[in-house]
Amino acid sequence: QVKLVESGGGLVQPGGSLTLSCAASGFSVSDYGLSWYRQAPGKERELVAGISSAGSSTNYAGSVRGRFTISRDNDLNSVYLRMNSLKAEDTAVYYCKARVGWRSVDYWGQGTQVTVSS
Repeated sequence: QVKLVESGGGLVQPGGSLTLSCAASGFSVSDYGLSWYRQAPGKERELVAGISSAGSSTNYAGSVRGRFTISRDNDLNSVYLRMNSLKAEDTAVYYCKARVGWRSVDYWGQGTQVTVSS
């Protein structure tokens, strides 16, 4: 059974940093691409960052490029999102997504709240 569990969210001041973690089970993160999305109140869910199955290719939304870094740890079967220089507009619920299997089914975690405020 595929499961994704995010952690690491919280309240941080503008300019601060957070690292989100997504622990996967039921599949190997080394075999599939993974992504981080976020959804702010009243807005649609948007792609923040993605990493390919081989881990050599990453992509970022323009609003976070240069501030956020996505990475994976195959031994821990987890994916991470390091967020630096956080801004108020980064406030959202952050979700981990994996596209798994030959049918390319999308699986989502439950989300973790990130609030950037002084």
